[in-house]
Amino acid sequence: MPKVEITEHENLEKALKRLKKKIEREGILKVLKQRKHYEKPSEKKRRKMRSNMNKKRPRSF
Repeated sequence: MPKVEITEHENLEKALKRLKKKIEREGILKVLKQRKHYEKPSEKKRRKMRSNMNKKRPRSF
């Protein structure tokens, strides 16, 4: 669980911004977005195959 300590004279918006960055770095938002809607097993398999294909593909510059 991400935590953000707020100092005595710190702005609340800055603390919220730090919290959002921390949540994003830990990948919590990504998981929440995936669980927002039901995904059929066949769609899940297809998505995983596509991501693996992108990882294996050689990149040319």
